[in-house]
Amino acid sequence: MIKWNQRTKAVALAAAMAILLLLVYASGILIPEYAITGSFLDAGRAPCPAHPFGTDALGRDLFLRTLKGLSVSMTMGLAASALSAVIAIFVGVVSAAGSKYMDGILNWLIDLVMGVPHTILIILISFALGRGLWGLFVGIAATHWCSLARLIRGEVLKLRTRHYVAVSRKLGKSSGWILMFHLLPHLAPQFLVGLILMLPHAILHEASISFLGFGLPPERSAIGIILSESMRYISTGMWWTAVFPGLTLVLIVLLVDHLGECLREVMDPYSAQE
Repeated sequence: MIKWNQRTKAVALAAAMAILLLLVYASGILIPEYAITGSFLDAGRAPCPAHPFGTDALGRDLFLRTLKGLSVSMTMGLAASALSAVIAIFVGVVSAAGSKYMDGILNWLIDLVMGVPHTILIILISFALGRGLWGLFVGIAATHWCSLARLIRGEVLKLRTRHYVAVSRKLGKSSGWILMFHLLPHLAPQFLVGLILMLPHAILHEASISFLGFGLPPERSAIGIILSESMRYISTGMWWTAVFPGLTLVLIVLLVDHLGECLREVMDPYSAQE
């Protein structure tokens, strides 16, 4: 019989949320493009059983477009977060294990990136790279690594003082061997949790930058594009074109954030006895 302590509940909740997110993502990926083409005969329909989220001004089903847009946002957010987490691991390890001069430079770089609002910095990077998919991807990946890098730096500084690291050095093990077999295995939980916790921020920034017109092109079915288009028709009474896609985006972001919190609780050794 399963003992439902705090950690077991967190595992079950994390599994349920991960399955739900995978279903939403897979649903959006599997929707063909022709399924979201519109018909002017269905333009501007309010929510009904045939169209749960209603239709937009071109007669496109908003429920299918929202699922498709979520898959685009989640793909972009996951790819950018993964690259950002890799950058954080590299910067954190180099900062903690390198010279004081290198540590000072990297800490100054972290302060510089964190000192500029992410939205402004992403817009500048995206604009410099010609907007579009590539510019948005680089902008998100280049701005979300700072907090995790500081966490990794502090963890590496603690690990370097452990006895087993000192013993390995005494036995003649190289710095690369110590990094591979002592440091990186301990950093894997922080990497995974940091990646998941970065994902909702990346999804929101993708949507907001696309909403402002500096991200994905207008022909893509992205949440930011859908919300941007809805602004033209809210005054005509088509409130559903903004409300349902916006609420769905918020729910997905909250779900991913709670998934990260559950994973952090599961990987925390102090929660095992609760």
